[in-house]
Amino acid sequence: MKMKKFAYLLAGLVLLSACSAAPGGKGAAAGGGNKQEGDTIKIGVNLELSGGVAAYGNAEKNGVELAVEQINADGGILGKKVKLVVKDNKSDNNEAATVAANLVTNDKVVAVVGPATSGAMKTVIPNMTKAKVPVITPSATDDTVTLQGKKVQDYVFRSCFQDSFQGIILAKYATENLKADKVAILADNSSDYAIGLTKAFKSEYKGDIVFEENFTQDDKDFQAILTKLKGKDFDAIYVPGYYTQAGLIIKQARELGIDKPIIGADGFGDEKMVQTAGAANVNNVFYSAHFSTQAPANDKVQPFIDAYKKKYNEEPSAFNALAYDSVYMIKQAIEDQKSADSAAITKGLANLKDFEGVTGSITMDKNHNPEKSLVVLGLTGGKETSADTINP
Repeated sequence: MKMKKFAYLLAGLVLLSACSAAPGGKGAAAGGGNKQEGDTIKIGVNLELSGGVAAYGNAEKNGVELAVEQINADGGILGKKVKLVVKDNKSDNNEAATVAANLVTNDKVVAVVGPATSGAMKTVIPNMTKAKVPVITPSATDDTVTLQGKKVQDYVFRSCFQDSFQGIILAKYATENLKADKVAILADNSSDYAIGLTKAFKSEYKGDIVFEENFTQDDKDFQAILTKLKGKDFDAIYVPGYYTQAGLIIKQARELGIDKPIIGADGFGDEKMVQTAGAANVNNVFYSAHFSTQAPANDKVQPFIDAYKKKYNEEPSAFNALAYDSVYMIKQAIEDQKSADSAAITKGLANLKDFEGVTGSITMDKNHNPEKSLVVLGLTGGKETSADTINP
């Protein structure tokens, strides 16, 4: 998923060269990193708990904490309890990098969950690479988070699918499911997330793109763009962006009488999108998701839903589920390698195969992306009314 306070200040991003691959590990680096000490396994949490996209960070924090609570209640990992070190990156990319440095240097965590968004994830890579500590993001979907050119980022993993997969699936969904031969694109050109989604969609879509306009993260008034669009002949609108802008675009489009399908990616996946748009306006809206209670991936899903509702008194979202899976992926890596040192976790994550998570069966590919299914959700009256599972 992706998604930070969209001030993606990447000028200072320097990707450090990674260490040599461990024997038998798909890109995992050998040696180094932090060592597990004492009776606890310290895992860091670097999430957006305040600021522009705090909804994502807090949702993921809930998923992480539920997973750790369950793991510790079941006896921990290798007989040791998990201790979380939680820090707020304030939805700020520079702060995310600082948090990463503090977690690996001062707190000596053996692995980190988060950040949630692509821009923030990119800023933490140098510090995580230098420290040789693995980081797994639940929702940073930009392809370049794990792969820069042809260079795999040895210490970076994710539990979510990447943007190119989302964009390709959404282009096919528009054509095959919505019968949309002509599409308009309203895209956020200020975030890596949206730029990647736009590129992937355009590379796959076989119909005509009859209208394309860009906006930036701070835009609130889309009346002028939508008024221009209203006069065009189109079958659907593709909106690669986050829930903040998506809610406003949906609201203003429907108020102008534009009732065509609106398609988006996992950045739509927060209740605040519906709150912003107004539930009555959220009809004929479709977006890709990593998880749906209506389309359970396996028999682990219902117990997760029940446990989440018991702890938080609400239905779990995709962000809750992805973060929950991230922790259990780290647990699996530790158990597979019989060690909670950073080097062992890195190798275990790189070689993860047929892991059964609540978001589906996950096998890590050579680029540190999970091979897994995707769900396209349909909303009517602000409620989920359809869920179509798409396999890779």
